[in-house]
Amino acid sequence: MKNIFIAVLMISLGLMNAQNFKAYQFYNQKGKAVKTDKLVKELADYDVVFIGENHNSSINHWLQLKITEALYEKKNGQLILGAEMFERDNQAQLNQYLSGEFDAKTLKDSARLWNNFVTDCKPLVDFAKNKKLNFIATNIPRKYASQTAKEGLESLNKLSEKEKSYIAQLPIKVTLDTPGYPEMKAMMGEHAEGTKVMNFISAQATKDATMAESILKNIQTGKTFIHYNGNYHSKEFGGIYWYIKQKNPNLKMAVISVFESEDPELKIPEKDYIPTDFNLIIPADMTKTY
Repeated sequence: MKNIFIAVLMISLGLMNAQNFKAYQFYNQKGKAVKTDKLVKELADYDVVFIGENHNSSINHWLQLKITEALYEKKNGQLILGAEMFERDNQAQLNQYLSGEFDAKTLKDSARLWNNFVTDCKPLVDFAKNKKLNFIATNIPRKYASQTAKEGLESLNKLSEKEKSYIAQLPIKVTLDTPGYPEMKAMMGEHAEGTKVMNFISAQATKDATMAESILKNIQTGKTFIHYNGNYHSKEFGGIYWYIKQKNPNLKMAVISVFESEDPELKIPEKDYIPTDFNLIIPADMTKTY
């Protein structure tokens, strides 16, 4: 009997010392761990919620869907969804899919969908479809951002009025005061030619400003607009967030940023961690979708 007791005790101690594997952990801006139910409760009070993502992170996209589902229940359906992954000139095709006029294949054939659309973004679109929610294509058509990177912001003035309707109102303000943009300049290197650097930053600005304008045009009183975008577009309260603040500083907006960690307990990283309102820590070795 004594030996059995010792064996059970050893097993229990082993279980207590076993590594606790975690798939994610949220923290607030002050570094306090936040449970998902508390997170959703707080997010329900915001006009706009940015959910930053690493585009190839499976857990990131799953959490986007779960947070959206929970907010839908909390807000009694008072949501509007929008995403970087859809470009403004594909709004009609997206609407036709949401209404049931297009099936998934027709949407794929008629719109410029990302390669990971089926695994990562389609569940969000299908949620909007099932719940009859608006889903806004917020981004600039990629060819105009590419044109800006090559020829500069001024080249957009030559576009037709229809083409310009897919872009934020010109001229778009581009400044290194925008969080994240100095980092882009540094990435180009000190020997990079000045015009090339500013064209590259201006191309990023056309995306951020266009997504900001898209949100502002479609926001409705009493509803929370959830926007899904690459982490860079809202990190450090820059990008889209910054452009919206220039137009409407009174909107209540929350940013969820994402960080990867090697720590199995998913503690706050010691390096390269600049928190926003809420901060998602995920394992660096989490399954990638591409």
